[in-house]
Amino acid sequence: MTYEKNKKDTSRPRITDAERDKIDILSHKGYSLRAIARTLERSPRGLLSEMKKKRKGRQYSTKDAKHIIYVRVRNGRKTGKKIVLHGTLRTFVEYHLVHDQSPEAVVGRLKHVEKNMGTISASAARRYIKSPYGRHIEAHRIKIFGKKRRKGGRKKRIEDNTIIDKRPKRINDRKGLEHMVGDFIVSGRSGKGLMFSLVDRKVRITLLERILPVSVKNVEHALVRMKTRYPEMQTITFDNNMLFLEHKRLARIFEINIYFARPHTPWDKPSVENGNGVLRRYIPKSSDISTYSRHSIRKLEARMNNRFMEYLLFRTPHEVYEKEKKRHKTQKNR
Repeated sequence: MTYEKNKKDTSRPRITDAERDKIDILSHKGYSLRAIARTLERSPRGLLSEMKKKRKGRQYSTKDAKHIIYVRVRNGRKTGKKIVLHGTLRTFVEYHLVHDQSPEAVVGRLKHVEKNMGTISASAARRYIKSPYGRHIEAHRIKIFGKKRRKGGRKKRIEDNTIIDKRPKRINDRKGLEHMVGDFIVSGRSGKGLMFSLVDRKVRITLLERILPVSVKNVEHALVRMKTRYPEMQTITFDNNMLFLEHKRLARIFEINIYFARPHTPWDKPSVENGNGVLRRYIPKSSDISTYSRHSIRKLEARMNNRFMEYLLFRTPHEVYEKEKKRHKTQKNR
């Protein structure tokens, strides 16, 4: 039974995606509207409204029809228009946003105090500020709060890094001299350069190097000097700083294993974090690290390595280091 025999049948479902694909194919083959309607057992009038869902100057296509349907549905929603459609709510929201209340504060007021006006979400209030209706509010808030700017583009990510969870148990148990953790101390706003610190997890020996200017190459040069002064170094655990993007090459050059702490977890590296806390007594946050000479950095390194530490039973890192070296030398000679 064709559709023409029962034109008053209104129980037919909407046109499906499969039928749209058939309409696309048949219309490109040159079939007429009535021929396509007969093939699909559809009303020519209903099919005409479907075939009008096309871009200007183009032939009907399934992709264009779906996009047009999506746009119509989206534009027909009331999402984002609730404030505009309710005069009292709109007046309340505009007044308080212009008087520097935050969107979250306005939403909270509507929810807990002004309960007779309905509720909105903070994201709806922010969309309203950026809409054509809220341009005057946006202009006012930019004057008061300033415009937030994104710093640069998308940040690079360190790839193929071995996270701290895969570090061997020997390192986690602080066995041996060779396991280091590293971090940076940054200059103040007007300063330049970084202080690169490495701390041995067992004996707490601290190595310091100034990075100036800040670059991956200069970090590599600093590691060369540190490895020369501390040849026992076999593993290093870093944070996810972009200066370690070439960690695989560094591991190959220095013949060491490099691990990375989990993002935003300073407690993964307590040895170096605590050491940096002590270093901040001598390098305050407002400091310009570029003004620190190599001689002053060596003096600071010596001060760190000659502290009495409770963890080391009130011996110094230097004393424990020398004792460990002698013990290892004795074991090798046996």
